[in-house]
Amino acid sequence: MQRVRGDVLREGNAVQHEFDLDVRWTGNLGDGTSGYRSYSRSHSIDVAGLPTILGSSDRHFHGDATRHNPELLLLAAVSECHMLTYLHLASVAGIVVTAYSDKAHATLVTHPDGSGEITLATLHPRVVVADGANIRRAEELHDQVPSLCFISRSVSFPIEHEPEVTAA
Repeated sequence: MQRVRGDVLREGNAVQHEFDLDVRWTGNLGDGTSGYRSYSRSHSIDVAGLPTILGSSDRHFHGDATRHNPELLLLAAVSECHMLTYLHLASVAGIVVTAYSDKAHATLVTHPDGSGEITLATLHPRVVVADGANIRRAEELHDQVPSLCFISRSVSFPIEHEPEVTAA
């Protein structure tokens, strides 16, 4: 690997990007993890130059419902990556997108041994295009996203999408 920039490495045609963040548990209530309910799940996620994200586990797992949890952050990453990849594809295809929103949903299944996994994410992107003649092509672009989106290519659960495209 040859270093191109501080966080970018190149080997042949492949480019490797590095990402760093700091996670710090802030939930020691005085007795550490001496008991399952004796500590808070609160933590912070810090990335240099960006606002701190306050995290916790989901409220169902004794977390703080006022903070982001890992499952929501993973779903946000899936939805964001789909959107950013889609906008790129639209731009390359000459389709002018004037609005994009998504109501994403994920299903987490837990097991008696305490393990669990997200088994499905469903995205509901709502896209507005400038030209109504592009609606069908704009809908079809969503099918190309999974093979290009970095996040969807990195997770083991299926990601479905149910897009709605309208004209401005």
